[in-house]
Amino acid sequence: METKERIADLGEIVDPSDIYVTSLDIGTTKIAAIVGRRNENNKVEILGYGRSDSLGVRRGVVTNIENTVQSIQNAVRQAEERSGKKIKYVHVGIAGHHIKSMQHRGTLIRKNGEDEITQEDIENLINNMYSLNMNPGEEIIDVIPQEFTVDGESGIKNPVGVLGTSLEANFHIITGQTAAAKNIYKCVKKAGLEIVDLIIEPFASSEAVLSPEEKEAGVVLVDVGGGTTDLAIFQDDIIRHTAVIPFGGEIVTEDVKEGCSIIRKHAEELKIKFGSSLASENRDEDVVSIPGLRGRPPKEITLKNLASIIQARMEEIMEYVYREIVNSGLERKLIAGIVLTGGGSQLRHLKQLTEFISGMDTRIGYPNEHLSPRCPSELASPMYATGIGLLLMALERTERDLKKRAVLSQTSTKIQEQPVDVPIFEEKQSEKFVDKEPKKSKRESFLERITKWFEDDGL
Repeated sequence: METKERIADLGEIVDPSDIYVTSLDIGTTKIAAIVGRRNENNKVEILGYGRSDSLGVRRGVVTNIENTVQSIQNAVRQAEERSGKKIKYVHVGIAGHHIKSMQHRGTLIRKNGEDEITQEDIENLINNMYSLNMNPGEEIIDVIPQEFTVDGESGIKNPVGVLGTSLEANFHIITGQTAAAKNIYKCVKKAGLEIVDLIIEPFASSEAVLSPEEKEAGVVLVDVGGGTTDLAIFQDDIIRHTAVIPFGGEIVTEDVKEGCSIIRKHAEELKIKFGSSLASENRDEDVVSIPGLRGRPPKEITLKNLASIIQARMEEIMEYVYREIVNSGLERKLIAGIVLTGGGSQLRHLKQLTEFISGMDTRIGYPNEHLSPRCPSELASPMYATGIGLLLMALERTERDLKKRAVLSQTSTKIQEQPVDVPIFEEKQSEKFVDKEPKKSKRESFLERITKWFEDDGL
């Protein structure tokens, strides 16, 4: 049974191996659907996956609805055939150059400082952040508390239970273009699927390739995708800064195409098979031959010239990355350095180039730490870090939801099994635990707002 349907069922305790979820990574160069579950060793077991070329997405933004729908359907169909599961519900990643972030500080004055701070107080403070004025066409996607201050005492990670009158917090606020999110929603719906959750892709990638120790020590995640390069900085296990650089692997391919005067297909093959981020690592005498067009003679290209073209663009991208690190003000606190992931991170010598530009230790991030040994080797590539991360976050959220429902269901059953002659006072005390559904926050999620817009439009 698919997870969403299982959740909709009565909140019974479910064996984790019965739970499977599907992640959908809608990227600029590929669309990947991955079906997985958690096995008895707490590793992610891949049941099936599908991949198709992304024909209607540019820099993470949908530019052609029909082509994107077709690509989604192709990827999902492959995942269904390999997994033997019917896919209806998906957890979708959202990214693109329209995603922005900002820092904001909020304050909540409590009526009685002698009462303990509750989770409701924190929710009220977070809700206030959603009232900030945005530019036309922009919406707040997520509000992430970083650290709290109670009556002037700063550096508190969880203030629940603390006494105080003034509750303040620093927030990391993620914003995005409403139209871009609506187009993703529309494509998934037209593909015959239901969105369970919209997840920021840099967060998903970080789940797949970063260790808790790295997040605690301070680390920069750089996800080099096809259309964009996503950046996320963690320090003290808190997300401190995010940014989207509107360049990725596709623009490198375009540079090779123009610089070598060849067609795009050959430029992509050259980049993948022979590309390098450091021209000095290639020799002048190393030459590759490209087939000529319509009877024309083959064209010879030196690998050093190819690397020079690639290096120029990758230097520009990594300089943007370093500028964001400096702007965050955390440059000297990032002990764990930089972790590169995404399809573009597989470019030879990119690690060395990044270390040269930033002066920071760098490694390539693979998602294989969370995967079972039986996972297809293709999915252990940095190219699928976002898809695997989406899967991990989907499993975690689903399992947490099921546990809450199981507790509520068990509590309700115990109350119903009590003797009929239970004193009235005790019955009234117990009524607060009988809720069949967890109390929902007053705040609507970004996905709920998009869904409501579509329902209002009759789509």
